[in-house]
Amino acid sequence: MPKLWTTTIEAHRRGVREAILDTTAALVAEHGLRAVTMSQIAEHAGIGRATLYKYFPDVDAILLAWHEQQISTHLEQLAEIRDRTGDPGKRLDAVLEAYAHIQHQRMRHRHERHGAELAAFLHRDEHLAPTQHRLHAMMRDLLADAAKSGDIRDDVAPEELAGYCLHALDGAGSLPSRAAVRRLVALTLAGLRPPR
Repeated sequence: MPKLWTTTIEAHRRGVREAILDTTAALVAEHGLRAVTMSQIAEHAGIGRATLYKYFPDVDAILLAWHEQQISTHLEQLAEIRDRTGDPGKRLDAVLEAYAHIQHQRMRHRHERHGAELAAFLHRDEHLAPTQHRLHAMMRDLLADAAKSGDIRDDVAPEELAGYCLHALDGAGSLPSRAAVRRLVALTLAGLRPPR
């Protein structure tokens, strides 16, 4: 098969998949998790039902794929922020701040119509485990580098500090403002500083 043809087919498939994911997320936000059908998704995405079933077996599978895409995008953002800064301490500060703001934004979206129902479905442990491991590993590595450079305490294992940071900053989702998020980040960072 010619390369141009292969590239065109792959681009088409990506486009169809994106349309399915975006359409499903919009329909669920509007009507609720259990009110959306495969027929509605196909109609609103502008594809046939047979085509839709070639990509996904059911609405749940579409939503899980959409959520995985959202989380992967957040991890890519955090990695990009991490890679922009050379100094380990500043890199850690920037990533923790970005993570807290992502958590804050996610909670705001959960409060939208039908958000709680969707959040409960998407945040089941078995679905998030691989992504949580990637996030935890990224945090652990950042903390290990910052400990080596003397920017944070080295009397607690980076593995434990990663858990501390992630659990503390998950609280950003319930805060009322960006200023409150910044204060939470500052408090979390204070807990990482070397003891006197």
